[in-house]
Amino acid sequence: MSGTDLIYLDNNATTRIDPTVLEAMREAHELAYANPGSRHAAGRKARQTLEDSREQIAEILGAHPTEVIFTSGGTESINMALWGLAYSPEGLILSAPGEHPATSAAIQKMLDQGWTSAEFPIDEEGLIVTERLSDLAWNHARLATVILAHNETGVIQTLDPIIDLCEDNRVPLHIDAVQAVGKIDVNFRKLNVTALSLTAHKFHGPRGIGALLLKSKCQLKPLLVGGFQESERRAGTESVPLIAGMAKALELWHSQKAERSKKLTEMQHQFESGLKQALPNIVISGSAGDRLPSTSNVSFTGLDGEALLISLDLAGIACSTGSACASGSSEPSPILLAMKTPKSVYESAIRFSFSCQNTPEEIETAIARIVEIVEPQLPPSE
Repeated sequence: MSGTDLIYLDNNATTRIDPTVLEAMREAHELAYANPGSRHAAGRKARQTLEDSREQIAEILGAHPTEVIFTSGGTESINMALWGLAYSPEGLILSAPGEHPATSAAIQKMLDQGWTSAEFPIDEEGLIVTERLSDLAWNHARLATVILAHNETGVIQTLDPIIDLCEDNRVPLHIDAVQAVGKIDVNFRKLNVTALSLTAHKFHGPRGIGALLLKSKCQLKPLLVGGFQESERRAGTESVPLIAGMAKALELWHSQKAERSKKLTEMQHQFESGLKQALPNIVISGSAGDRLPSTSNVSFTGLDGEALLISLDLAGIACSTGSACASGSSEPSPILLAMKTPKSVYESAIRFSFSCQNTPEEIETAIARIVEIVEPQLPPSE
């Protein structure tokens, strides 16, 4: 299959930047090139572009402009939230199993410094078991974090019970919405949480730019210190072209969200039903609940996921065995382990993730290539 056209189905890792976004960035590079902290005319022009972008992002996400803090991406936003909201030197942090590596690594660092942790219970579909939330030691909790839409399975959590318990117990709550923003509606004001992380490259924006939404009047210890940028909450000269690109990418999603959601839902159904018809023994993790229409976590039971990934790559299909930020790890997927999936399932899991730039024709071709690779490796039916 050498020489075949690439079919990019790894959009949860990153998306291809939209040409309209590139044009917005080019314009910002040309017209808003100065330091937005400078007081001359060129600096004021850059500041205006920066603040216009902030207002646009805030409006789409249901936040006040002063609640938007620009960062370098999801990892920084998550670390900024967890370290910045950890007001006490120690305490209990609550999180969901299988959080993104940016979250789990930050929590491990906190444990090294004297914090303790506990996890929200989840079921076999990856959903938090709300009936058991009250069993946790809320009186000792000082911080909570949860992923809204999972990067490996696409499972979307119901947050209301956790939000209510955090509010009742005065526990700051951070939401990792990195995979959700630009794919489903996210309204910061309606969620009524303390902080929320996002990044542009998950919705056809540029890499290297993200944001932390921080509830008004909440105190945040800065992760980076130096200048007075971002209302003294994040030091460092803001990248106006990247910020303008993120605003444009979010605006494009917002104006096309109904069409994009419909297209993604149809392609996800086409992909999964096509595979099931040809390979009836596949397992799709998290498929019984609400999922992102962009994500299919498929296990080809009995096969080796890493070997299969190489074969798919050689066949021109870009996909992954889990989070791109955990690539190179030989450990099983934490979320699939927490969902109590059998070894034969989690060892053969492949994540396929779609975007609005994919086509039904690509999906059909991908199905054919996958079946051609997998079918000969399956044991003969009895």
